[in-house]
Amino acid sequence: MYTLKKSLGQHFLKDENICRRIVADLQHHPFTQLVEVGPGGGALTKYLLELPGIDFKAVELDEEKVNFLLATYPAITGKIIHQSFLDADPPFTGTFTVVGNFPYNISSQILFKVLEWKDQVDHIVGMFQKEMAQRVAAKEGNKVYGVISVLIQAFYKVDYLFDVSENSFNPPPKVKSGVIRLTRLEQTVPMRSEKDLFLLVKTAFNQRRKTLRNAVRGIFDPPVLEDEIFSKRAEQLSVADFAALTFKMR
Repeated sequence: MYTLKKSLGQHFLKDENICRRIVADLQHHPFTQLVEVGPGGGALTKYLLELPGIDFKAVELDEEKVNFLLATYPAITGKIIHQSFLDADPPFTGTFTVVGNFPYNISSQILFKVLEWKDQVDHIVGMFQKEMAQRVAAKEGNKVYGVISVLIQAFYKVDYLFDVSENSFNPPPKVKSGVIRLTRLEQTVPMRSEKDLFLLVKTAFNQRRKTLRNAVRGIFDPPVLEDEIFSKRAEQLSVADFAALTFKMR
């Protein structure tokens, strides 16, 4: 068997109904190349390996889990990438789908990694801490709407699929979980550059209690800041609002 490592944020899924539901939701969007992030004990992996006509890779950092997977699921031989997902290169050429019960302690970093690969990653189904899942899916005006909401939604359509109870895991985490689906947008909102969007959004939410005028003063010329939109707070602006403002930055 294997041990659970708190340092890696390991909470392994044990509810077979949840596993099957994730795999079913995954198949709503066609794909031929699939990457599982953090397969752990193989709860999802055993179902993913059964999908016909799919080129499958699993990225796992923990050597003990790698050895367990190889011993338990021989079909995974040659399909494991033994390193941190955060340090990995794209495992395929062309487009691919990402799935996983993502380690909660690096879930936001995983999403930013996906953004780096967004030209190749067209679909993601992932389980997150419920608070993070809600944040990614949140719209403007919601108190949990923030940097990750805007930057993900600038490139992906987000669907909150379902909640997952603590009792579906071993060991049970202290928080509920949520599964979301990201589908890459065919047409993104116009922006001056991705670099400008990232800078603007992060600057705006860094002082989210202030009006935009005060929070982003350093990246706009004074006459531009007279526009009424700068009287709002960051959480009141839509993705399209942020994208439009990039054209007015210094």
